[in-house]
Amino acid sequence: MWHNYHSVTSLEEALEILGTQNERARVVAGATDLILELERKVRKGVETLIDITRLPNLDQITLDDDGIIHLGCLVTHNACVGSKLIVERALPLAQACWEVGAPQIRNRATVAGNLITASPANDTITPLMALGVSVTLRSKNGTRVVPLKDFYTGVRRTVMQPDEMLTDIAFQPLKANERGMFIKLALRRAQAISVVNVVVVLEFEKVEGEVTASPVKRARITLGAVAPTIIHASEAESFLIGKKLNDDVIAEASRLTAGAAKPIDDVRASAEYRRAMIETTTRRALQAIADGDERGRLPDEPVMLWGAARGAPKSALSKSLEHSEDGDEVIVTRVNGKEYSIRNANDKTLLRLLREDVGLIGTKEGCAEGECGACTVFLDGAAVMSCMVPAPRAHGAEIVTVEGLANNGQLHPIQQAFVEEGAVQCGYCTPGLLMAGAKLLEERPHPTRWEAQQAITGNLCRCTGYYKILSAFDKAGHIRRS
Repeated sequence: MWHNYHSVTSLEEALEILGTQNERARVVAGATDLILELERKVRKGVETLIDITRLPNLDQITLDDDGIIHLGCLVTHNACVGSKLIVERALPLAQACWEVGAPQIRNRATVAGNLITASPANDTITPLMALGVSVTLRSKNGTRVVPLKDFYTGVRRTVMQPDEMLTDIAFQPLKANERGMFIKLALRRAQAISVVNVVVVLEFEKVEGEVTASPVKRARITLGAVAPTIIHASEAESFLIGKKLNDDVIAEASRLTAGAAKPIDDVRASAEYRRAMIETTTRRALQAIADGDERGRLPDEPVMLWGAARGAPKSALSKSLEHSEDGDEVIVTRVNGKEYSIRNANDKTLLRLLREDVGLIGTKEGCAEGECGACTVFLDGAAVMSCMVPAPRAHGAEIVTVEGLANNGQLHPIQQAFVEEGAVQCGYCTPGLLMAGAKLLEERPHPTRWEAQQAITGNLCRCTGYYKILSAFDKAGHIRRS
């Protein structure tokens, strides 16, 4: 799929390669979009991948001395969901990140990557547009800061130059008298692309107490999946200023918001349906803010499947590496506690490396596009879809597959529970479900049914037998390992 894979140890090195290769190179962070594009041959001419996943300090969420929130370019969606700062001071972004994919995807996919992909249906662009984000673009020739409103030029098109890399996302946090909410409508509750998504951020006149009972001082309403880019509902924003959120105001603002949309008919919905749903979804968001219920479906303790490592690699690379398609460079990795040195796997996915080169075939390929979860493994402590991870990322990494769950011949509690509850059916999805269950038990020794359901949102069972699977998750919480 690629010719050269560079695992770099400094930002300067990454920028140097970008400056040399230009259109022929792409940066790898989560790679959850890029891998699919390369496999489907929609990213033509890409010969070099630059893996920045183990660069230091780029995975940080910080609040600077000027009160500005910064997201490094390696901040994942799960990192935002798990950040107290983001939940408390940028709630719509946390809500949008929670709605992206499934836990295994959110452990790899980055917010910066979501912005760069530039699809109008991408969930995190909408809240970041409402929050007034600016992005920092760096190349070996310099640095520039671009407001997000000027970043997009069309569907999947941005102002980024081939030699540039997005390194920082910056925005003002919500103030004490501001409230915001993100709502997504999709064809299912997980692993689904937006039919529409809406963000409402309101600043109220009052700064203490029941602020939402006071008039609106400033309004920002952004819409996704209803135009070539994320758009503002400008007329509705102006209408809300100076008004209190009563039923009539909410109804009219919602109607005006729907009028701003410019949707198309596609496989997910008709234009007419999208307009109707923009009005309905905006009304729900405005009413929730008025009622003080803007947190919506975002749980207090989200299921992450990242374990104690919190999705971060255990150690950085000691030196930069280049793996070429035709070269015999070695990928040295630890799988289930055993070290392997693998050649001729440099242009594969981690899934193929595990099955074809390590010989561990418990990890299955169901879809090869991050939809089914049958290929779930642990990479440096976090659950990921191995079909979405380039094989060279395994160099220096710690990997656990389903074969590594048992300990000295003793089944893991989730494996034992699957046996006792008869949760194994055709068996194809079972390895991925076991991996999700094992990581859930690491986070929640006694998971609730809802937590079990969240843990397997990225795992599809084609036998449709989730009742026994969920029963096994419940039983596993009562089995102790000696």
